[in-house]
Amino acid sequence: MTKWYRWQDWVTVAAGLFTAVAVLWTRQENMSMTLMLAFGGLLVVSGLVNLAMPGTPAMEYVQAVLAAGLVLSPWLGTYTGATGAALTSWIAGGVALVVTAAAIKPSTDVRHTYRVSH
Repeated sequence: MTKWYRWQDWVTVAAGLFTAVAVLWTRQENMSMTLMLAFGGLLVVSGLVNLAMPGTPAMEYVQAVLAAGLVLSPWLGTYTGATGAALTSWIAGGVALVVTAAAIKPSTDVRHTYRVSH
């Protein structure tokens, strides 16, 4: 698999970046800024790691957990009342979770196809 090529990882990077930057124009409440910046930034980093090192299924699962954390963050951070922040977290996290789930199988296949020689 070619580095810096998978569309799923680019979508995850974009979702994470959008979430992190959205704190500038959405009304923030309770832990929303902290959770949106943390999960958004971690999604960007995990997406870039997956782009640089394709074929690492463990990183795909980490990315899925981060995306699920972003989806759950409005409830965990008690900011469901801040509609813009909550919708951003739900939608961006959902998009990242779906594309990451779609990337797990190709990543696993690449991992099994290419063996490291000793």
